Amino acid sequence: MGGARDVGWVAAGLVLAAGACYCFYKLTRGRRRGGRQLRLRPSRSAEDLTSGSYDDTLNAEQVQKLLYLLESTEDPVIIERALVTLGNNAAFSANQIVIRELGGIPIVGSKINNPNQSIKEKALNALNNLSVNVENQIKIKVYVSQVCEDVIAGPLNSAVQLAGLRLLTNMTVTNDHQDMLSSYITDLFHVLVTGNGSTKVDSSFLSLLDGHVPKEILLRALTLLQNITNCLNEEHRLAAQPTFPEGSLFSLLYGKECAQKMKALVHHHDADVKEKVTMIPKFW
Repeated sequence: MGGARDVGWVAAGLVLAAGACYCFYKLTRGRRRGGRQLRLRPSRSAEDLTSGSYDDTLNAEQVQKLLYLLESTEDPVIIERALVTLGNNAAFSANQIVIRELGGIPIVGSKINNPNQSIKEKALNALNNLSVNVENQIKIKVYVSQVCEDVIAGPLNSAVQLAGLRLLTNMTVTNDHQDMLSSYITDLFHVLVTGNGSTKVDSSFLSLLDGHVPKEILLRALTLLQNITNCLNEEHRLAAQPTFPEGSLFSLLYGKECAQKMKALVHHHDADVKEKVTMIPKFW
């Protein structure tokens, strides 16, 4: 398979796989804090932060305590709770930066090697939230190959497999790291084809192309469709007006319902959306 086609398959398969009911996050570039690394130190109150009743945003000192706890304990219950707390707080852009600057990404990343499947899942979920930040992606990319292998080899439709797909989705929203998945495309597509409703793509993806969808999400969905179309055009697959198998990813994207939504978006109130729609030649 050619390089351009591999990239297209990554965008098509992975983003759509978890994207059917998945809200695209905004990639953010947080300000660096001088690259200063804070030294981790133990705290007797660290375990208190993993309590299910603790739902406040963590500050840098509290993040520091949790990271030390992850490094110092072998108790699977505490590890899992700490990963959940970190993962939840990694949904906030400020904490995505703090966790990285405290050296937290490799600490969390090391837990995807844990034989405990629940711990592995929680670590993947935390990395997924951390990967929303593009600077964090540079550090997270070292885990991409292992995540691919775990997704392919793991139990079909398992929580770990779905968490891995979500992480791969975030890591391939931009073009920066898509090439890392090129050798796994065939096996990943097998997962998407044989998985259940939580794993594979269904028609609910088309709801992302409705005019009322927030602009940011709508533009990302349109960019995805544009990338797939460009890839197929390079392979001269759209020029011949092929008939895609019913129920396939491509029949969904190039079927009548999608075409109607695209034509409606030409009249969208936002100029950026209208411009993006007209850049997808398949529909005009």
